[in-house]
Amino acid sequence: MKLKLTTALGTALLVASPALADKAAVLDNYANIALAKYQDSLTSAQALQSAVDALVANPSAEALQAAKTAWLQSRVPYQQTEVYRFGNAIVDDWEGKVNAWPLDEGLIDYVDPSYGTATDENEYAVLNVIANPSFTLSGETIDATDITPALLEEALHEADEVESNVATGYHAIEFLLWGQDLNGHGPGAGNRPWTDYAAGDACTGGNCDRRADYLQAATTLLVSDLEWMVAQWQDGGEARAQLIADENAGISTILTGMGSLSYGEQAGERMKLGVMLNDPEEEHDCFADNTHNSHFYDALGIRNVYVGSYTRIDGTVVSGPSLSSLVAAADAGVDAQLTARLNATMMEMTELKTAAEAGFAYDMMLERGNKAGEALIMGAVDALVDQTRSIERAVAALGVDQIDFEGSDSLDNPDAVFQ
Repeated sequence: MKLKLTTALGTALLVASPALADKAAVLDNYANIALAKYQDSLTSAQALQSAVDALVANPSAEALQAAKTAWLQSRVPYQQTEVYRFGNAIVDDWEGKVNAWPLDEGLIDYVDPSYGTATDENEYAVLNVIANPSFTLSGETIDATDITPALLEEALHEADEVESNVATGYHAIEFLLWGQDLNGHGPGAGNRPWTDYAAGDACTGGNCDRRADYLQAATTLLVSDLEWMVAQWQDGGEARAQLIADENAGISTILTGMGSLSYGEQAGERMKLGVMLNDPEEEHDCFADNTHNSHFYDALGIRNVYVGSYTRIDGTVVSGPSLSSLVAAADAGVDAQLTARLNATMMEMTELKTAAEAGFAYDMMLERGNKAGEALIMGAVDALVDQTRSIERAVAALGVDQIDFEGSDSLDNPDAVFQ
């Protein structure tokens, strides 16, 4: 049985596409929405930074919870920006600093013994920078006496060219706030005690001062990275300039972001792969048990780019000439089908989100043999695949160059996942 949409989402789905506009106007609105999304991401990251500073200044259970709440709120606008990846090279090259996952959290801080030790794939999987003011990376001695944004970005992030050595961004901060989720497929998120930031004898986990330094450095870096991206979408910014330099290429950029996020990235790597592996680590926001929201807002981001409308965190709406209007002019049937499939995806995502918020957490859904969980996830996966097929039809209708969307073995060659 389908669930009713929430009021806010229901309103969003009823927004009519603007009248037919030319490509330049569509690209301008797409860039304006990008700017608004990154501005909202920056604003919410600044609120997170304030909450982190308050936690460090006066550690308490309440201060830790306030920082967690701020982190969760910061994910809402940011996840809606991910549709700007893939097609926009500036965004794709930058994104790994702010949203890379999964991560080997033992690089950053203490972990449970069940986590394991260093591996052939990652020599630094349990480096524990917080506990070690000096260590060796790739034969070089690193002075980490002071944990600074520069240390995280220049020495630690993707150390030794290992992608899971994630030292910066949302997920490093998430781990420092929640700690590991040791519940497997059982209920519950990470449970880091607030005393991991306490002073003196009250400190748990050791090195509370350095843990606080790391958390503040990572948050400072996140804010500065988002400030940089906001500038790229301002009038005269490089991302905007590249987008509008060639109208046909710009339209291809929009479609590339929609199709690649929809298919290979979200339906494949973030969702179906986890179902195949039955692995609770295959969650985008695994420490906070917030994966259902990450998936929901990724999908919403795809939809709001197509219809040319974004609702900001203050409730105001940025809207204008849409890609939908261009597709409708070329082939009204293709536009109607794609719009319907985008809406169908949001219905599936709403069901998944509602179930998670009622206590059926995403890692519980991933448990082998959990038919209800698999049905919820695969319902969304199938809807994402269907909408991608309609995006391909939109590419053909608009007559732009053929686009190769990002793929995933989980969708294209499932046997390879287990090889």
